Parts: sequence; C-alpha cells; structure tokens
Amino acid sequence: MAAYQGADYPLGKIVEHGLEHGLEHGGDLDAARRMFPGAPEPFIDLSTGINPNPYPVPSLSGDLFARLPDSIALEKLVTAAVTAYGAPSAAHLVPAPGTQILLPVIAGLVERGRAAVLAPTYAEHARTAALAGHRVTEVGDIGHFGDAGLAILTNPNNPDGRLFAKDELIAVAKKLRAHGGLLVVDEAFMDVGPAGASLAGEVSPGNIVVLRSFGKFFGLAGLRLGFALAAPALVERISSLLGPWAVSGPALAVGAQALADRLWIGATRNTLAEAVNKLDAILTGSGLDIVGGTVLFRLVRSREADELFHHLGRAGIFVRRFPDHPDWLRFGLPAAERDWRRLQVAMTAFKTMAALTSNS
Repeated sequence: MAAYQGADYPLGKIVEHGLEHGLEHGGDLDAARRMFPGAPEPFIDLSTGINPNPYPVPSLSGDLFARLPDSIALEKLVTAAVTAYGAPSAAHLVPAPGTQILLPVIAGLVERGRAAVLAPTYAEHARTAALAGHRVTEVGDIGHFGDAGLAILTNPNNPDGRLFAKDELIAVAKKLRAHGGLLVVDEAFMDVGPAGASLAGEVSPGNIVVLRSFGKFFGLAGLRLGFALAAPALVERISSLLGPWAVSGPALAVGAQALADRLWIGATRNTLAEAVNKLDAILTGSGLDIVGGTVLFRLVRSREADELFHHLGRAGIFVRRFPDHPDWLRFGLPAAERDWRRLQVAMTAFKTMAALTSNS
C-alpha cells in the first residue's frame, strides 16, 4: 500500500468539506436502498466490520427498562471488562454508551493545540478532535506525532488492519509524556487481534487512553456499549464528564454476561477466522487484491472498485467505499449461507462481465 500523505484539517476545513454532518459510514442500509431502489431484498450489509452473528441476548427482566441502572450491575460489568480486557484494576476502566461518545470527551482532556491522527482511519477521530478545538494533522507514520498534545491511532487499524507492537506504542507514549502529550489508542478490533497486543494493561503511566468497543466483536452495535481504559485520575475525569447512569441497565446486564462468556468468545474467534478465509477465497477468486483487514473485514484494491460497488449494490449487497481512496472497497462477513451464495454469484457475474469487456 502506498504511504499515506499527511494533511491538516482545521475545524473550518472539516465544516467546509461537509464532514460535520452526514459522514459516510458503514451500516446505512436506508442510504443503500435509496441508491439502489430496484435491488433485491433483503439487502446484505457487508459495509461494516461488525460480527454478523451476534452474541445471543439473554432474556432480560422488565425492571431493567423501568428503573435507573444500579451500582451493583455497574460493578459486575466493570469486573467482567477488567478481566476480559486486561486492565490493571477497576479504577482504570470506565464504561460508556459506546466509544463514539468518548471521542470528544477524551479530546477535551488536553489543552487545545495540535492533534495528530494516524491515517487513513476512522474519520470520526479527526472530526471530533477538530470540534474539540484542536488543529488536526493526519499523518502516515507514528514517528510523525512529534509535538502533538493529542495523538490518536487505531490498532488494529480500520480499514487496512495495520497493527502496531505494544513496545512500539509504549515508546511513543513515553516521548509524548515528555511534553505532556496524550496517546489515544482505539482498539475497536483488538478482540480479534493477536494475543498480548493490547495496550490495555499499560495505561498506568497516565498519558495513555485505550478505547474498547463491545459492539463489533459481540455483534451488538445497537446496544451502545464501550470502554475507556486509563490511569485512575483520567478515568475519574472521563466518568464525571459522562455523568451518572451513562450506561443503560440492559447494556450493563448483557455486557457483563457476554464479556465473561469465555466459551462463546473462544468459539467465535475460531468461527470468524474460518469465515474470513472463505471470504478471502471469494475475493481472490474474483481477481481482487486484498491489501489489509482483520478477521471481521477485508480491504481490497481494484481499478474497477466503483463499478464493482454499483454492481454489488444492484444485486442487493452493500459494501464500504472510500471517497478519498476510490480504488478501495471494504468487505465485511456475510451472516448466513444464503448470503454467502448471493455474494459468490454476484462476484462471479462481475468477473465474467469484466472478462467479456476486456476481450471485446
């Protein structure tokens, strides 16, 4: 993959380019239906990196919806999350209604100045840092964080799956700490990352914040649950900004059970690894160049990416495209065998059409 060329994104430019509202993200099936009104239903959503076979939601008491979340349920969730993520202690972790809401909160923990975002990556990191008043610089290498007061990266990265070693990130945090800089590591896809790669156990020095997303691996994005792991002083500040009852009662209950379910977690990791191998076979068999990803998604590069995006859309299959990288597409995992078959048929048809066109 070609090296990413950095760029500055002050708040004015973000608003000017229409990024303040209407950001393109995966999962918007209403947009897909508007774009492809004649496509067959049901639409197959491959535009996200969310596990398509979610954790089985347990039967929940009606009381969880009728009363405010209680401290005992919160403690159970925190205990399960500390064990699952490897946090130093309960004082080093705070739950939130999804990691998205944490982004501007954490960006506001440091004085306004230069924020460096390792890119290309999840666009909300740059957007929320700019809205918090920082001058945002997108860089292609962590060695270019320099004098940033706020440095942000995703590990494994979305959409290319780029992975950074723990020792490398600890060294970066140490350099930032010399001038009071904060390192934010978004580990949204670390549940499927290599064992021991998480920085969650290294947050005690005080200038590291690790974000963990519950919804992607467990396939329950609509539950809205995420976590920030940091030194206790930072956790207290984040918690006070979120306020009381930040996480709903149902999310507390489901999250606590799922994070403690080691059998389901282990089996799901194996299932996802098998599924992505199956996806790889379809993509490479169709002549696509896989340039990155995790076991929850694959990033491909093709000169015909735009044609393929529209071909799949007309077939009722929604994949993720990237306006800044028109030769990229990201494929998530199909959920059921019938979805796999539809994807295979559509990809085979596209390959056939491409061959006929090249020979005409």
